Amino acid sequence: MGMWILLLGAGLARVKTKGFHMADAPIAKNQGSKLGLMIKRGLVFGVPALVVAGTFVMMGSMSAMAPQPEEKEEVVEALPVVVATAEDVSVALSVRSQGEVRARSEVTLAPEVSGRISYVSPSFVAGGHFRKGDVLLRLDARDFELRVVQASAAVAQAETNLRRQKSEAESARIEAEALGIDNVSGLALREPQVAEAQAQLSSANAALDEARLQLSKTVIRAPFDGRVVNKSVDLGGYVGPGTALARMFSTDVVEIPIALTDNDLDILELPIGYAAKTGPEVQLSAVVAGQVRNWKGDIVRTASGFDPDTRVLFAYVEVKDPFGAGADNGIPLATGLYVSAEIEGPEAEMLVSVPRTALRGTDKVYVVDDERKLRIVSVDVASSDRERALIQTGLSNGDRVITSPVRSPADGMEVKPVDDPSKVISQQLIASAETTQRED
Repeated sequence: MGMWILLLGAGLARVKTKGFHMADAPIAKNQGSKLGLMIKRGLVFGVPALVVAGTFVMMGSMSAMAPQPEEKEEVVEALPVVVATAEDVSVALSVRSQGEVRARSEVTLAPEVSGRISYVSPSFVAGGHFRKGDVLLRLDARDFELRVVQASAAVAQAETNLRRQKSEAESARIEAEALGIDNVSGLALREPQVAEAQAQLSSANAALDEARLQLSKTVIRAPFDGRVVNKSVDLGGYVGPGTALARMFSTDVVEIPIALTDNDLDILELPIGYAAKTGPEVQLSAVVAGQVRNWKGDIVRTASGFDPDTRVLFAYVEVKDPFGAGADNGIPLATGLYVSAEIEGPEAEMLVSVPRTALRGTDKVYVVDDERKLRIVSVDVASSDRERALIQTGLSNGDRVITSPVRSPADGMEVKPVDDPSKVISQQLIASAETTQRED
């Protein structure tokens, strides 16, 4: 089309030029030159403009003649989701925490006298167990036995002196009465000498008691029922007062400090500085030798203040006789074991139970309304575990909650509840593929 316009323009220019020279031959040469120049300029600028205009006209004609695509109305399909029904349940809220088992009484055994170790009990080994009063060690007692003998001799001498002084005092009193002397002085009756002899006897008895006490300390007995953690001496070793013999702990009671938040205290109704012989029961559990073991204890006291670093309050759980009656089928609650603790609250209350998968984040749940639209609801979670979440506010009995994953959720989007979770995944993949094709 453009080429035809160009040829047409060139032909018209030649015709006009030729006609001009034939009709106006008498005109002066200079006028003819000017007119020809103007025609040439018109052709230079006009022909391209005609070409461009023709091109646009041709493209418009071709576009108008092309078949128009058939318009289809885009249909937005509802997103398939799995739903569950929220249910009212009456439960006693529980608190979960952890802690390390430790002995309530743990001491370093040390002698009060010096001497060489002459006897060691077979139970006096790391891990050995003993009963209260069992002999663990004996020191060489010969020096202390000699001191007892010496103190006994001193007592005998003091007793003899006291008897002599009393006899002489009695003789002086009889003589005074025989002479008819009424006002006899205490010195004449030898009262000071009797008092001195009595004091010497008391001192001798005290020395004898001390010697016997020192002798008894050469036998080192267990202060309680317990077990040996480690020992640092053996047979033939020489020890002095205060020398560390062994580290041992009592097995009558163990305790577990567990951390409680302010919300936990509210659930358990425990005050700060709580103390009692028996308190809320605690279920303890830990994995020992590849199996889950369980024990029972009681909260007997709480700390008098919150920890300034963690902002928690520690409660102390006691388990009695952890190596005997308190053991789980012979598995004791040993010190150093890290256990999980679960404490049930004192009162039951009505809460709404939903599957744990229905909880989004910490306080959101997706609900399907009567029009099959997704609604994002904020809830107050009382507690949750791997299986379910207990809701205090935000949901009602019978609400349908979404438990399957939702891609790009929006409040008010249409959803389609289904029963089979596998169908949800396949239908979501199909819907995602169709959306991608429409976008392409």
